[in-house]
Amino acid sequence: MANFWTPLHTRLETTVKKGQLLPKNASLLVALSAGQDSLCLGQLLLDLRSRWGWQLAIAHCDHRWSCDRGLVAHVQKIAEIWQLPVYIATAPPMAETEAKARQWRYQALQTIAQEQGFNYLLTAHTRSDRAETFLYNLMRGAGSDGLSALTWLTSLTPDIFLVRPLLNVTRGETFAFCQSRELPIWYDRANENLRYARNRIRQELLPYLQTNLNPQIEKHLAQTAEILEAESDYLDSIARDIFRQVIDLDQKRLDRSPLQILPLAIQRRVIRLFLAQYLPSAPNFAEVESVVNLITGVNRDATSSLTGKIRVEVQQNWLHISYQ
Repeated sequence: MANFWTPLHTRLETTVKKGQLLPKNASLLVALSAGQDSLCLGQLLLDLRSRWGWQLAIAHCDHRWSCDRGLVAHVQKIAEIWQLPVYIATAPPMAETEAKARQWRYQALQTIAQEQGFNYLLTAHTRSDRAETFLYNLMRGAGSDGLSALTWLTSLTPDIFLVRPLLNVTRGETFAFCQSRELPIWYDRANENLRYARNRIRQELLPYLQTNLNPQIEKHLAQTAEILEAESDYLDSIARDIFRQVIDLDQKRLDRSPLQILPLAIQRRVIRLFLAQYLPSAPNFAEVESVVNLITGVNRDATSSLTGKIRVEVQQNWLHISYQ
């Protein structure tokens, strides 16, 4: 391994130690698309495995799209070369859209981890992905949570953690690493389809910003996401503590009195936690704001119907959930 040691090995090991992302002797399931980023991550983990005692396996999601013909066999060949177990999830028929594919992919990977007993699921998102996601969510009107959506460590279940250990590595670095190790990169033609917003950001918007505004835009966007992640975590911890004090789950109501003196940022987060208990999907900005306005409303004030025909009504000091 010494012959292959690179600055990326050192950076990954430092990241894992400093962030306490992965313990020694852990079971790691690596999501492998066979693109440059996931190949880079897989090879780095293989090289570090003996130092950390990790148990490694590969998971691959087969979308069954026409542009992926031959990809499963390609992934299986890589697993054979690496001498690692490989688990393949095959998608049901679905529209070829970014959102649906991403939702299915994460669920499929989590299912494999649960069924096969892996405690850590690793994806190869890079600093480049973080910058693109920041812009993508910014244009969708996301708040600080959305702008810092790609985090280092996320708890999927009490026993399974999603880890993204390459968030301080650029896509250019993963490509150079793959070339140096002669790794068989699969070039996904779907990444060239400008019908997808993320591809337009990657191929058109970010290059324009780099050329005309700031050559370091990718780095700075990723740094901003890092800052927002820490701040969001802090505000969320405060909001969760307050939420536990003011919620009455049995009566489907929330004591609004303590919220009236709190900053708007905390009010919004508490209300979002409140609505998340009852709405069929995550509350949007308009829904949260309509309920925040009731914190100082008068008795019998109410929202219009929220998602799922749910209303929130002021009843004395309480915000009460009702169904239409």
